[in-house]
Amino acid sequence: MKHALMNDENRPSNLGEPTARVTRARAKFLGSSSGLPPLYPSAKHDDKRVSRASLKRAAPDKSVGSLAACHPNKKRAVLKDVTNVNCEKLYINCINAAKGQPIRQDRKGSLQKKGKVEPACFAKGSQVLEVIIENIVDELKLEGSQGTCPAVDLPTEPTKVTNEVSVAADDGKLCMKEESLEAKGVIDIDSRHRDPQMCSPYAADIYTSLFTRQVDRKPSPDYMEKLQRDITKGMRGILIDWLVEVSEEYELVPDTLYLTVNLLDRFLSENYIEKQKLQLLGVTCMLIASKYEEICARRVEEFCFITDNTYKKEEVVEMESRVLNLLKFQLSVPTTKKFLRRFIQAAQASYKVPSVELEFLANYLAELTLVEYSFLKYLPSVTAASAIFLARWTLDQSDDPWNPTLEHYTRHKASELKSTVLELQELQLNTKGGMLNAIREKYKQPKFKCVSTLRSPESVESLF
Repeated sequence: MKHALMNDENRPSNLGEPTARVTRARAKFLGSSSGLPPLYPSAKHDDKRVSRASLKRAAPDKSVGSLAACHPNKKRAVLKDVTNVNCEKLYINCINAAKGQPIRQDRKGSLQKKGKVEPACFAKGSQVLEVIIENIVDELKLEGSQGTCPAVDLPTEPTKVTNEVSVAADDGKLCMKEESLEAKGVIDIDSRHRDPQMCSPYAADIYTSLFTRQVDRKPSPDYMEKLQRDITKGMRGILIDWLVEVSEEYELVPDTLYLTVNLLDRFLSENYIEKQKLQLLGVTCMLIASKYEEICARRVEEFCFITDNTYKKEEVVEMESRVLNLLKFQLSVPTTKKFLRRFIQAAQASYKVPSVELEFLANYLAELTLVEYSFLKYLPSVTAASAIFLARWTLDQSDDPWNPTLEHYTRHKASELKSTVLELQELQLNTKGGMLNAIREKYKQPKFKCVSTLRSPESVESLF
């Protein structure tokens, strides 16, 4: 057995007769390397196993030399001919975008620019990139030396201006450095808060957006006269007064109450409704608002129960779909409460110790406007600023209730708030209030410092 294996191992194999499929690349390779062995053995020895040792001995020693003898330039030339067209187009686009100058390409595929002939980008791509970078740097240096920027031409001679002018290095645009808040006598209320929930870095941008959107989401101030014929202003006031009691019963946050009234008025501004469905509309709007504002919203059955089961669950769900589709699901509304939070911070900035009475009194005056139909003509930011103005005057008549800090953050001057403040003071002095006393009773509680009982001894009209 051993001799048989040795005989098989020493038996010469006819490796020069390829039986496998020869491709063009392999035929070319065999011709250039003086006949390397094929990948597979001869057909005569297919039935016998050829060991690795025999294959190693059969391989010629000059294989490495033959590989090195292959002409390397041939493959590079093929790759160059295939890829240079797309590569040149790519770099032409890069150079055109960077320089803004036309670059023409001749028939031979070379780049021509200002009489210079550039080599193919496949061979010298790094040089093309260096040219692009150098051109951009030269343009920036040229613009800096001339004292100009792409956006605005600066004067050649320096002039004295009130605001400091500077050119931003990152975008090359003209920037006007605004006068600091301290120079204007304004206290920066965002720099004091370290609570991440106050969103101090973004507060200014957030309220800029709210100031813009409050006009779009504002209900019509005269829908009672133009559209509604079956309900009156008094019915609306009674409904909202009852919703105040519901929010207290279910311990809802104030934002839910404000959003409820906004959804109610916006729906009534576009859709006619019978007085038999007015309470259904009120509880449905509060259901939608609680889903949006509350952490744990109340169930539909609870709102049906609060109406003494006057309406069924199916009716509330149907009305909910009707309201949402009419309002196009636009529930993010800048209400008076959202502006009031910001303005209270600005009002407290001038106090050494924050005044709790000021916060409660401002909230009380703002909620009084929910019941009054006449306040729909005012923007929520104006109502919130007027509540702060009257609250500060009610608590302290020795000082001007308006200051540069409040004017900066509310974006309203004291003269612009005159009509709203005077109308709000009439609500404050109206102790009778008829049947609508839910808000007054709410803020008469000790937890709110009984702010509904406070009155200013002097009229606020003297300030205007």
